[in-house]
Amino acid sequence: MNTKDVLYALRTRSGLSQDALAEKLFVTRQAVSRWENGETVPNTEALKLLSKEFHVSINTLLGSPHPLICQCCGMPMEDEILGRNRDGSINEDYCQWCYADGTYTYSDMDDLIRVCLPHMVEQGFTEEQARAYMKQTLPTLDYWKRQTQLGDGGQFEALKGQLIDEINALHIQGMPKLEKLNALVGAYVNLEYPLPGGMKARFLDDRTTYLGNQLPSALDPDRCFGVLANMDFILICTYGTEGADPELVLYKKR
Repeated sequence: MNTKDVLYALRTRSGLSQDALAEKLFVTRQAVSRWENGETVPNTEALKLLSKEFHVSINTLLGSPHPLICQCCGMPMEDEILGRNRDGSINEDYCQWCYADGTYTYSDMDDLIRVCLPHMVEQGFTEEQARAYMKQTLPTLDYWKRQTQLGDGGQFEALKGQLIDEINALHIQGMPKLEKLNALVGAYVNLEYPLPGGMKARFLDDRTTYLGNQLPSALDPDRCFGVLANMDFILICTYGTEGADPELVLYKKR
């Protein structure tokens, strides 16, 4: 698809008229019409506004002229998993797991490799092949080339350490000591918990990246502990295979 077709599809899918979209973008209806007719292409500022309005990358708006690759972990990216800047705008250089709300979530290459290995093994790599591939690929990516410049001086790692200490201090019965917190996207861990009275509730935002981990339960070999946290809260739950029968153990505001 080219830009005119992409814009028409996004606008009509959102139920917006050309007038309504023009108002959101601070342009005239005629400008929108010319874009959709292929007479002109939105300028840089208009593309940024369109990206924010439709939650897609500028690359998508331009017809996907090049593939997007996370410049931290090397994963191919679609719009749904792109990282976001502090103002909520899309960052086309990183995935949600490596970059969240303007923060880089990995500062240690070996830590990233440890997290990525199981996923690559599921895709058919042996552990040795996956490790060798990551060791070769990561140093070529922009983030690791410029890590000193892009890093936050250890502030994010300090936050993770503080959260780990707070979680271990809760002494949850049957939960092993927490050693690591990894970046987890809400959509993949937003379980629905039963509440008193028969109601059910979710506590996460599908589009937000949290810190968390999965730990085996010492009380029941068929269940795991799930740990999720950020600057505002700590959540601990248990669940069965693939998140079945979740039970909320603790939800604590920080």
